[in-house]
Amino acid sequence: MFEELSQRFEDAVRGLKGEAAISEGNIDGALKDVRRALLEADVSLPVVKSFVAEVRTKALGADVVRGVSPDQQFIKLVHEELVNVMGGANAPLAKAATAPTVVLMAGLQGAGKTTATAKLGLHLKENGRRALLVAADTYRPAAIDQLQTLGGQIDVEVFSLGPDAKPEAIAEAGLAKGREEGFDTVIVDTAGRLQIDTSMMEEMVRIRTAVAPDEVLLVVDSMIGQEAAELTRAFHEKVGITGAVLTKLDGDSRGGAALSIRKVSGAPIKFIGTGEKVEALQPFHPERMASRILGMGDVLTLVEKAQKEVEIADVEKMQRKLQEASFDFSDFVKQMRLIKRMGSLGGLMKMIPGMNKIDDGMLKQGEAQLKRIEAMIGSMTQQERENPDLLASQPSRRRRIAKGSGHEPADVDKVLADFQRMRGFMQQMSTGGGMPGMPGMPGMGMPGMGGGMPGMPGMPGMGGGMPGMGGGKPPKRAKPAKKRKGFGQL
Repeated sequence: MFEELSQRFEDAVRGLKGEAAISEGNIDGALKDVRRALLEADVSLPVVKSFVAEVRTKALGADVVRGVSPDQQFIKLVHEELVNVMGGANAPLAKAATAPTVVLMAGLQGAGKTTATAKLGLHLKENGRRALLVAADTYRPAAIDQLQTLGGQIDVEVFSLGPDAKPEAIAEAGLAKGREEGFDTVIVDTAGRLQIDTSMMEEMVRIRTAVAPDEVLLVVDSMIGQEAAELTRAFHEKVGITGAVLTKLDGDSRGGAALSIRKVSGAPIKFIGTGEKVEALQPFHPERMASRILGMGDVLTLVEKAQKEVEIADVEKMQRKLQEASFDFSDFVKQMRLIKRMGSLGGLMKMIPGMNKIDDGMLKQGEAQLKRIEAMIGSMTQQERENPDLLASQPSRRRRIAKGSGHEPADVDKVLADFQRMRGFMQQMSTGGGMPGMPGMPGMGMPGMGGGMPGMPGMPGMGGGMPGMGGGKPPKRAKPAKKRKGFGQL
């Protein structure tokens, strides 16, 4: 998502490079590219007109700052306006003064309400809250079973009266159970409905009356583009929306929904779905999304993902291993699996400033290579994993590993050579106080994380230390690391 929009914004900025100052003469071309970028991203037309007008006014009235070029100043203004359009700041979920807080989930059919309900339940659980999920979708076949299955996976209780009860009765009974048993949040999943379906909308009003929710969250499929804004406004007029959950942001949506909902409807985006897994729900931060759109990355979200998955004791242990160059293949597999839990490799890399231009094909190739490496490591004995030097001195072991994993001996040779080179490089980076898991990016260490992000050492060598990222069959002999330059050394 947002790749095309980001590229268009880059084109707009490029036109201002080399200019002495922003003027009416050069701003029009840049704004034309911005307008085209927003329209192609399926942003609502009124939002596009307002956005362009605001940026133009601010750009022509901006004070000239010494040392800041026109293109940098333009980026700053566009970033500020993007943040403003998307709501300005994160809008947290409401918390009732008297428990339980009631959250009512609404939306169109197929928008992902049931999955979003489970995701929200898990998010609240991870933040120390005890949620009860109420299955009030009695229309869609297996909707109740789906929520119960998801609830079982995340160990969050699900309440249901079956498919024959009225939705408002289910919601009311679920709320009563929540009060009696001390739940601090009750999340009610409802059936999908069209904004033009009068009877279904009236039913939604009855459910709202029955439980008096603190939040009514509209689950919106980001693939529907600018229609999302009108949908939100229509639901708001009928039911009263307090916020939105934008789903499928990991797909091929062009970003129009994220830029349109708040401006047109007045309802903030509170959460975004970034994948199919039940863990893939994040609070929505307009300033972070604006940075990602403009190719500035999203380091804060990346750090939050790492902190969520990494234990402090593991970080300290890994830091010592990096400094002593005793990082082994078991550690490597552990870190690869950590990265998988955090999300796709491509999604993580594009949160790093400057890495948004990495070719998607190359990233997919890298993910495939990680699977190949994991298969080779799976064919090693425990002793070989803990002591990679055994493999360097005994070719017979490398041949056995190649056969066991379905690869050529040359593939294993290259993985071993790259691993040894990577281990030395990571030792150098860890002692230098940069980001051990991402060689070549010193200075990105976060306070409280051991001077860097040692929980992610599985990412070094993407092109340099990670074999096979360049594509094709790996050569039999690896070239010296300092002659090669991949993503890890940018």
